[in-house]
This record gives sequence, C-alpha cells and structure tokens, in this order.
Amino acid sequence: MDIISEVFEPTADNERPYRNALGSFATGVTVITTLTDSGPIGMTANSFSSVSLDPPMVLWCPAKNSDRFEPFASAKHYAIHVLRHDQYDLALEFARRADAFEMVDPFPGHDNAPIFDDCLARFECTTAAAHDAGDHVIMVGNVTRVLLNQGAPLIWSQRDYGTFAEGV
Repeated sequence: MDIISEVFEPTADNERPYRNALGSFATGVTVITTLTDSGPIGMTANSFSSVSLDPPMVLWCPAKNSDRFEPFASAKHYAIHVLRHDQYDLALEFARRADAFEMVDPFPGHDNAPIFDDCLARFECTTAAAHDAGDHVIMVGNVTRVLLNQGAPLIWSQRDYGTFAEGV
C-alpha cells in the first residue's frame, strides 16, 4: 500500500486540508436541544466528548458563526442526544433547521430542556462553564440525568455519515 502524506501548516490558505485532517477522526453524531423564550430549538453537532466521571461532565462546542449560537451559548440547561445508526435523516434535518421536532416525540426534561427518548443515549445537562475557543465556544455541562438505549451509533468521518462495524 502506497502512503501519500501531506504536511502543511493549518493556515487560512489550508483550511480545507486542515478540515479533512480533522475529519479523519470519526465522531458520534448528536442533536443538542434547549428551550428558549421563543420555544425549543435543536442543532446537530459532532463536537461532543466526555470530560469527567466524578463529577459527571461532558462538553460540546457550538460554532460562533451559527445562527443558533447565541441561544445555546447562553443556555442554562440543554440535552445531548446521541443518534443511532438509522437516524441519518434526523441529523440532517436538525443540521438544516432548529425546529425539526416533528421528527421526534419531544417532552420537557428534568430542567425543561426539550428531550426525546428515540436515541442511543441522552445526557441532560446544566451548564457548568463556557470557554472561548477561537471560532467556537467549549460548553461544559454537569450531567444531571442519562438515558441509555441499545443500538449502534451514527458516525461522522471524512465528510460523510456511517456506522460502526464490529470486529473490524
């Protein structure tokens, strides 16, 4: 197998190769939801990670240029829904629009953030901290409740959706 390497500095001129390199790391796909004064909103995100088991904390990173940035950056409570391998359409719809709740059966969570059970896992969170991070903000949440279902995750890698193949 021939290995083709490209070494570059992550400058503005190299944004696409830099994004491609970042996309080499497969991530899960989530829908984050919160309640605003105008009603519930959601967005698709793949910037989710565990931070701590004790206390239970997670993080995710909304982009500052998103039209949904401000409601999420100022949210006191939100929910992170980890999507199953068969929820590609849900991921796309929440990526396109904030009000795609007709695709799920939402109800108020413990802290009134809109939640739904039809997902692989769900983390209800209270905002613990928000850290400026370039063109994103790192939102750290204290996890207050968790839902865990059975199934395989929807994965994002190399600018496309896929799923997990066991034993490969």
